[in-house]
Amino acid sequence: MSDSASDVVIVGAGPYGLSVGAHLQNLGLEVRVIGTPMQFWASAMPEGMFLKSEPFASSLGAPQDGMRFTDRHPGWRTGQPIPLDTFVDYGRWFAAEAVPSTEPGEVVKVERGGSTGYTVTLATGESIASRVVVLAVGVGPFAHVPDELASLPSWLVSHSSAHRDLGLFAGEEVAVVGSGQSALETAVLLADAGARPRLIARREELDWNTVPKERRSLADRLFGGPQSGLGTGYRTWLWSQRPGVVRHLPHRMRRRIVRTTLPPAGSWWLRERLDERVTVTTGTRVTRAAERDEGVALTLDDGSGRETTAEVRHVIAATGYVPDVARLGMLSPELRVRVDTRAGSPVLTGDFESSLPGLYFAGLAAAATFGPVMRFVHGSDFAARRIAGSIIRRTPPGGGLGRRADGALEAGHGRT
Repeated sequence: MSDSASDVVIVGAGPYGLSVGAHLQNLGLEVRVIGTPMQFWASAMPEGMFLKSEPFASSLGAPQDGMRFTDRHPGWRTGQPIPLDTFVDYGRWFAAEAVPSTEPGEVVKVERGGSTGYTVTLATGESIASRVVVLAVGVGPFAHVPDELASLPSWLVSHSSAHRDLGLFAGEEVAVVGSGQSALETAVLLADAGARPRLIARREELDWNTVPKERRSLADRLFGGPQSGLGTGYRTWLWSQRPGVVRHLPHRMRRRIVRTTLPPAGSWWLRERLDERVTVTTGTRVTRAAERDEGVALTLDDGSGRETTAEVRHVIAATGYVPDVARLGMLSPELRVRVDTRAGSPVLTGDFESSLPGLYFAGLAAAATFGPVMRFVHGSDFAARRIAGSIIRRTPPGGGLGRRADGALEAGHGRT
């Protein structure tokens, strides 16, 4: 028997979990959001980092006005990068205002509970019965380290999300593998911290985003396309503002859109900071990595068949995140197997519901269905509105789970 019951349990208190929670609580449902607000952003992103997204595209989703980032910080303008700490503070303010019942804690297991619901177990031992569970776990569980590096221990190879304080590497030679914003900024911040970074990129040339314009000419708007949360252009606007359309495209096309929209590139404001302090090697891939003395020996291939070796103290893989339901350890083995997936990502309905009734996925896990905007904070409002609309049809206020006098769970409304 469960210790408690709730209409909805949301796993995760990042931008997507908080946005879904805000919409559901506004509708009058009993919702438990489990997680410390913005914890991953506060602990897994490096000090000194700036957001890549523009201020107008860095808002969490709220059902009422006055909760956008630019409402909280009206002086922030397009082209003015947002410091990490400022964004974390905004997210925590949002949580306090829109989702005050958020509970710091950890979900250790989600499993079937009865015939139509779930049991969610917390690290404290408490178990919660709920007909609906929303997995808004962010990107953390999906940190990707290439096979060539994955066999080495964590004190020699780590993912970029493992470091808050890069000052630990002061005086050390550190290889950063990757060519996107995370790799470029990690290399710069390592240099700022007194390390000797070496950037290793497979791309022949590093790409950089252009300086955004707050005011654009009519011709620029006509021929360049509208501005959106993912940048400028007609297709980019569609993927950003109408992610529901993406779901109706063929699977292979959706995968290509996710892969090719906003390919690896650095923010314009970072370009001048990537200076002679960083050794940059492009057109090169890591083919092997081996422990040597107290560091790592990397075998590098420049594409011509010629191999060289680089010895460093540590390797940071700034190689992104790859959704994979199999990596969600809080899901019971039964649920992991029963969720329909394609290439590791859950197959979702137009309301973000998986093949298991009442189990929803938000954030990066939904990108294979709804496109690249789910990789960014900007997608949180669309996801929250769709998920909340679906759940309120299933479990209207007062029609959800409750307890009878004998302690058994009463049934709520079924799937619609």
